[in-house]
Amino acid sequence: MISHCEEHGYFKGEDCPCCHEPGSAVLTDEQEDRLGRFVSGALRHFPDKLGLSMYPDGWVSFNALASSCARKYRWMKKEYMYALLDVDDKERYEISGGKIRARYGHSVDVVLNYPEYEGEFIYYGISPEEEDIILESGVIPVRQKYVHLSTDPEKAYEVASVHTERPIILKIDADRMIRDHYKVMRANDHIVLTKSIPPEYISEILEVEDADAE
Repeated sequence: MISHCEEHGYFKGEDCPCCHEPGSAVLTDEQEDRLGRFVSGALRHFPDKLGLSMYPDGWVSFNALASSCARKYRWMKKEYMYALLDVDDKERYEISGGKIRARYGHSVDVVLNYPEYEGEFIYYGISPEEEDIILESGVIPVRQKYVHLSTDPEKAYEVASVHTERPIILKIDADRMIRDHYKVMRANDHIVLTKSIPPEYISEILEVEDADAE
């Protein structure tokens, strides 16, 4: 659930993590889940179905999205949108100038322009069944418009574990990709986006033990 503290703002749970006082209830677990799924779908997958006008770089009107949410859920209030974003520890969204967009995860056509990644390597988790074909052909997005990579092997392992019991972690030479004029962008503290990864930029295959040691 999401609650609100007059002094410290929105937080997850019942008691404020800063002052440890009970907060006022804002969203139940079920409401948070429903609203989160709807916002994610609206900004990543089906803005047209909701009549939302999306800019080429993924921005939509915050008020228009809030109105769409209110039409979907009678209990919806505009403040609930801010509550949802304030407690989002995965940094899924950003707000600027009365507009909102998803930072990553789009299946609709968008052209994102985030700052260039400044690290040397990025990491991507795959299943053992995918290893041969990816080492031969590289990585391309399947359901999304960008390949989503992680800034550290532990995060890549965590993401890949959702889809396979024994993830294999690919260590990608991001620095070399950028020098070769590939666009490699940092969407947030943990996620890096690029259009594709040719196989020659896969510098190393990390087993689970190797990933933990990185």
